[in-house]
Formats: sequence, structure tokens, C-alpha cells
Amino acid sequence: MSEKTPLLHYRLTAGTCPSTKDASKHSGTKVGKGGKPARKLGVVFGVVMPTLLSMFSVVVFLRIGFAVGQAGLYQTIAMFLVAYFIITMAVFSVCAISTNGALDAGGAYYMISRALGPEFGGSIGIMFFFANVCGGALYILGLVEAIMSAFGIPEEGAAGPHQVLPSGYWWSLLYGTGLLCLCFIVCLVGADIYAKATFIIVLIVVAALTSIFTSFFIVGSVEVNLPDMSILNGTSRSSANYTGFKLNTLKENLLPSYTVDYTTGTMMDFAKVFAVMFNGCTGIMAGSNMSGDLKNPSYSIPRGTLAAVITTFITYNVLSLLSAWTCERHLLQRDYSFLGDINVWPPLVTIGIYSSTMSAAMSNLIGASRILYALSKDRLFGGVLAPARKTSQSGNPWVSVLISWVLVQVVLFAGKLNTISSIVTIFFLLVYANVNLACLALEWASAPNFRPSFRCFTWHTCALGILGCLVMMFLINAIYAFASIAFMLLLLMLIHYLGPVSNWGFISQALIFHQVRKYLLRLDVRKDHVKFWRPQLLLMVANPCSCTALVTFINDLKKSGLFVLGHVKLGVLDGLPSDPLQSRYDSWLSLVDHLNIKAFVNLTLADSVRHGVQNLLFITGFGGMRPNTLILGFYDDCTPQDHLQGKVLQSTGFGLDAVSPSKDPSQRRTPFFPSVRGAEDPKDLQEEEYVSVIADAVKMGKNVTLARYFNQFNREEVLGSGRRIGVSGSKMGPFVDVWPLNLLRPDSRGYVDTCSLFLLQLACVLQETRAWSQAKLRLFLCVEDGCSLKEEEEKKLRAMLKELRISAQVQMVAWDQVVALHWQRRQNEARKVLESAQNDNISEREEEAEKECGIQNFPNNAAQLTDEYIIAVNHLIRRHSAPKPAVRFLYLPRPPADTSRYCSYLRHLDLLSQDLGPTLLIHGVTPVVTTDL
Repeated sequence: MSEKTPLLHYRLTAGTCPSTKDASKHSGTKVGKGGKPARKLGVVFGVVMPTLLSMFSVVVFLRIGFAVGQAGLYQTIAMFLVAYFIITMAVFSVCAISTNGALDAGGAYYMISRALGPEFGGSIGIMFFFANVCGGALYILGLVEAIMSAFGIPEEGAAGPHQVLPSGYWWSLLYGTGLLCLCFIVCLVGADIYAKATFIIVLIVVAALTSIFTSFFIVGSVEVNLPDMSILNGTSRSSANYTGFKLNTLKENLLPSYTVDYTTGTMMDFAKVFAVMFNGCTGIMAGSNMSGDLKNPSYSIPRGTLAAVITTFITYNVLSLLSAWTCERHLLQRDYSFLGDINVWPPLVTIGIYSSTMSAAMSNLIGASRILYALSKDRLFGGVLAPARKTSQSGNPWVSVLISWVLVQVVLFAGKLNTISSIVTIFFLLVYANVNLACLALEWASAPNFRPSFRCFTWHTCALGILGCLVMMFLINAIYAFASIAFMLLLLMLIHYLGPVSNWGFISQALIFHQVRKYLLRLDVRKDHVKFWRPQLLLMVANPCSCTALVTFINDLKKSGLFVLGHVKLGVLDGLPSDPLQSRYDSWLSLVDHLNIKAFVNLTLADSVRHGVQNLLFITGFGGMRPNTLILGFYDDCTPQDHLQGKVLQSTGFGLDAVSPSKDPSQRRTPFFPSVRGAEDPKDLQEEEYVSVIADAVKMGKNVTLARYFNQFNREEVLGSGRRIGVSGSKMGPFVDVWPLNLLRPDSRGYVDTCSLFLLQLACVLQETRAWSQAKLRLFLCVEDGCSLKEEEEKKLRAMLKELRISAQVQMVAWDQVVALHWQRRQNEARKVLESAQNDNISEREEEAEKECGIQNFPNNAAQLTDEYIIAVNHLIRRHSAPKPAVRFLYLPRPPADTSRYCSYLRHLDLLSQDLGPTLLIHGVTPVVTTDL
């Protein structure tokens, strides 16, 4: 029924025992070189015998007649074919996993958990634990049934000389409790005796089976007295016939004849009989559980397990044929222990039943305790299983044994073997389905290191095994099947989200990689369309300690797009012994976990910041997933602040365990990143290089965003309790202000250009995120001539907002006086130039003056912008800031073509955004909106 393997074969993890010496003493194995237990078992003693002992138990002695009597020979053989098809598919998967490299002690749980990661291993381990618990109770109940059949006082009729035990539910529960206590005591103090007696038990079972087969041929016709039938009202027949080999008997037993089970009073059907019969087909993992003691596990496990499966299949089918050929249907339906009644020496069958069933129950109790101990050692469920890690001085996990014993005792209250057989069968079917699923996942992941030497499996066998298990689960009991699958999924999610970090490897990561690679190849940039545009952002970070607020804000702005944190470390690889960036990735990933953002990290080594940004823009991403927008912090004289000061981030390989204030003043900063730059420390790049980075990005077709004053941005205050209270008393969402006009080019004539539309798109993207869904957009339009736009421009703008489905509060802002400051200065300068040209009679200067007056391009215009005008624009923006917005979106002009004007360009941006609070200056170069469906 389940893995009835000796105690020494359940060392489920390396380190199950406190020391190698204790492990050797506990298991009875010799210690080989290097302090490891000597591997000395081969195919027969290491795999075949444990598997046979697991599969030959209650069913072979007590339920063959039940299956044939209820379902008939045809359906019984069909049941065995279905059952063995299911377990053969599972055997293929077990053999494939077990032959995928060197194996240590541990069994099925150890193999699957180490091969597939904690999610699969832990969930399968728990299900396997409950299967062994229920299996142990099933064997105890089967043993009680056998004892009561032989020695129990019938409720009606005369009792025989040997029938001296009181009968009834509570008496049977008492006998089962006593037998379970005996198993419990042996598991605590005498498990090594059981391990040494395994070979003797196998001999007893083989001898009993031999006598059974022999009896069919040498015993003549016999009238068999039937056991107590008081549970079946109206049944008066007290005996049935063993006819010997007769064709009439065979014909009568070919077809099904379902009736009431005399032990439970339940009407039988195909699913119920299959559930009982399937318990004799389990135990296929007993050989793999002995992997630590096999000379050559990769050779022994496939051959030994398949040999045991074939042997039991032949035995069960031949025994079913002989029973159908020689026994009346009434005998098969009303006496499950008829094999002892027709045996040449009945006590031998009784001894075989008692020894095999007791061995199976003890093995399940041992197996359940070792699985529980292994789960507690791996700490997959945190402190919940912490008590199960306690062991005795000899290394015996006595607390795990105690917990398993209590759970088996609870299951014993079911009272009858057939009552819990459905639950046990569903548990094992689910375990086998998950083994197939695990092997299927490994096969589909196409991991190069998954190349088992056992090649008699494909993804087809895994899929058929899963399908067969699921179909039979729902045929047996749909409610139990749904409940067990839900429990399994819950375990997977709990371990995935709450389990500790392990270095076993995660099959989920292999599958994700496989699928992501496949779909990245299909993400063809030639098929990009503007209506499916999304922001793919590269945020350059000098030191994350000073820009955590900006990082979290950009995470909101990405709108399910790509978000990459980029960092440039200055240096040249030629003068370094190794790559200094490899050791820093864990620190950055820990920061990503701490900030709870969805971002990738890309670091580069370069001789300058400009070259590093160029490298990142060239190489970041794959295929159609490449950054289309570069985000930079603003270049100003503000001293950066350490927002992680006083916190210590502790990492355990990956992820973040805790963030807590540091009590040691010397550790009041994150150990992962350097201290922030001080007021006197020089910057890594100069003004010209900073503007060159912007110009480079524009040349490469990337949108550019400059972020300023985000050290003042408090996300919790803006989006949480800090929302402003309106006139009605209700909370108002934050405001997002958008100024779509190029304020550094007063002669601009339109609001509908690529850059303006990009501003609007980013503002809408921010509003569509869940956290900013209550934000309100305010669109500020700078107008002249009596605060009104030209009719054509105004009509075009409103039509555009409607077509783009943008809901915003449009506000007209009069800036006649501001623009006048610019034009007055320009006219005075132009007049001076013209006068100088006339005095000198130089035609070239006249042409130059005309160009100056025409203001044909931005570089010339920028050269003539005055600080007075830009400060006036800044004051204009600040005057229209009631209520104060959470963030502003401003138009970022293209950098001038003349590199000598870079400093002037940067000074203009500084004056424009001075004291505006969190502000994004945005320059868009690609179309991002469309009105087409």
C-alpha cells in the first residue's frame, strides 16, 4: 500500500541524524570511507524486496476475493490494468528523477525537493506524509479485521472454541489502538529489530503466497462457514462452497454483481471497489527510498522497481483468475478471508496476514515520521514544525513519531478498512500525479542538466499518468478529490510565498526562463504598433540611498512596462583582478525586494558616466523589450540625503529578510551601498557631460525625462492619509499638473506635437495605475490675446483630448506679460544689431540680424532667453499651483546643437523648475498615441 521500508532507509535529508556515527548506530549500517554509510545493497535486496513487501499486504490476502466477487473477473482485470497503468507512469517518472545524477539517502521526498525546489518537494512531502498516516491506519484496521474474523465472538450464532474476543466498534477500536501502541513502541526503541526482520517477513509472505497457489490445485471441494452477517438484514445463508476448478463457477464470476459490503453495509460500485483494490498497488517508491544504501542507485532503482511491479501485477491477476475459477460468488462476497479457509495449512495464511500487515503498518508509521522530520529539518513551514526536529540521543526523531502516532490514532476512529480506502487511494493518486507533474515540468523546462539515464519516459507518459490519476480520483470521490487538490495548491502557494530561501533550485524559475525565452523570440520589433505602446523605462541611479522616493514613483509610472534600474561604476576592467559588479547584484536585488517594486537591475563598468549610459542604452533588454525612455536625476547643487540611514538590510543569498533600525552607530547605513555624497565631495560628472547624456539619448531615439525635487516626494502622504479634504468633507485625490507648451520657446505656435503628446500620455499612464486612480489631471494652456487661443488651435486641441479619451481640467493661463519680457529684450537687441550693420555697411550682419529677429530655431532662441523671462515663467507656474500638485509634468526642450551652450541650457532648466516641488521635465521623440481602434 505504501513505502514499508526499514528505518535505515528513511534518512530523508543529509544530516537527519546528529552525526555520522549516530546515523550508523541508528540504522545498523556500516560506515565506509569518508564517514558515510557503506553502500552495499543491490537490485534484489535493495529494491525488489522492499517494494514487494510494500505491495503484498492486506489486499493480496483479504481483498482479492472482495474485488472478484463484486466486480467480476473482467472488471477486476480491467481495474488492475488501469491501476498498473497509472503506477507504471509514476514509476517511469520516479526512475527518471532517480537516475538524473548521483543520489544520496533520502527517498522520494528528498529527490523531488532537491530536483524541483521547495514548492514541489514540500507539497509532495506533506501529501506523502498524510498518505502514510492514512495508510498506517488502513493496515491496522485490516489487521483488526483479520483478527476478529478468526478470534472474534460473532454477534449472532454459536462461537467456536477459538472465538474468544468480544466484538463491536469500540472493541475493534481498542484492539487497533493496542496494535498501534505496539508499533509506536517499536518505532521508538526497536526499529532496528524491524529493519533486520525485513528479510524474514518477506520469506513468510512468499511462503504464504506459495501455499495459497498450491491450495487451489490440491484442495478439493469444501463448504466454508461464513462470518457474522448481522449487518446485512435478511441474509440467512451461513455457508458457501469452494468448488475447485469448474467452468460453471468461472462463468458465474465473469461479470460484475455489486452488492452490499458486509463489513460496512455500503453498496459497492466500480469506483469503491477500485479504491479498495488500488491500495495493493501502492508502495512503488520503497526502492527509491533506499537510494542511500544502494551500490548503484541509477542501475538498481529502475530495474528493481519495474521487476517488482511486473511480479505483483502477474500475481494479482493470476490470483484473481484462480479465485474466480474455483469459488462461488457468494463465498467471494461474504468471506474476505476465504484464502485461509481453503488453505492446506490455514495458520500459514494467518501468519502471513498478521506479519505483512503489521510490517506495513509499522513501516507507514516510520515512513510518516521520517517525512515529517525531513520537512521540519528543511524548515519549509517556518516554526510550525519546529518541535518535530527534536531527536533522542541515538538520533531517533521521537517527536515526529509521536505526532504521526497521534494522527494515525485519529484515523482509526473510521472503524473499517473500506471506509478510509477511498481517502488513502486519493492521497496516493495525488502524490503520483505530482510526481508525474514534476517530471513533466523538468522535461518541458529543457534544462541541460536534466538528462536521466532512464530513457523509457517522455512527456507523453507523464501527461498520461497525470490524466489517469486525476480521472480515477474524481471517479472514486469527487468531493475528496477537489478538497485534496485545493489543499495541494494551498501548500504550493504557502511554500512559494512564505517558504525560506533554499539552494535546491526552483523548477518554476526554469519553466519561466523557458517560456520567457520562447515569447521574447516571438516579440518582433517589426510588428510594434503605436496603439500598443507602453513605457519602458531606464532609471539611472548613482546611489539608491538618496533616491528611494524617485524609484518608487517611477515604479508607479511604468504601467506594466519594463522598468530597469541602471548604474554606472567608474573604472576600467584592465586594471582590476575581477569584475567588481558581480558581487553587487545581490545588494541591488535586495533593494528591489525592500522597496517592493517590479524592476530589473543592470550595472555597467565604464571610464565615464556618459559612456556607461551609452552602454546601457545600447545593450539593456532583449528583442522588443528594450528601454524607450531614459530617466535622470536633475543636475543641481542639492546635497543628497540618505533615506536608508538608520536601517540595516540583511540578505540571506537573495531577497530581504528584515529591515530594522541599527543600534550600532557605526552601522547606521546600508552595508550594500556606499555613503551618499557629501556637500564638499565632487560629482562624478560635469555639467557638459550631463547635457551630453541627454543629447546622446535623443540621438538614439530615446525619450528623456529629468526628475527634480523627488527627495520631497512622500508617497504614503500623497496617496494615503495625507489626501486633502475638500469642501464637502470628502478626501480629494492628488493633482497632477501638465504644462504641454515649450515654455522656453515663447514663439511656439502649437500644443499638438510629439513631445506634448508624450507628456499627456505619461500623465494618463500615471493616473491609470491603481495607486493613482484617484488623481486628477490639470492641463494648463498658456494663451495670449485676451486669454483665448486662435479658433483653429483651440478646436484642434479639444478634439484631440476627446479622441484620446483624456479627462482633464483644462485651465487657460494668461502669459502676455511674461512673453512681453522676452520680446521687449529681443527687439532692443535686434535694433542694436541693425544699427551697427547700417553704420558698418556689412550685408552679412544684416542677414544675421534678420535671422535673429525671425527666431528660426531653438539654439538661437535659447541664446537670447533672459533670466528675467525664465524666472517670470517659474513664478507663473507657482502662482497656478493651488491646490499644490503631487507632481508636475513640464516640456523639456531639445539640447542645443552647439555644445558650448550646454551650461546655459542647464541653467535655464534650473531656473525654470526652481522650487516647484516634484517635477518631471520630459522630452518625447516617438509617437505614443493614436485614435485608431
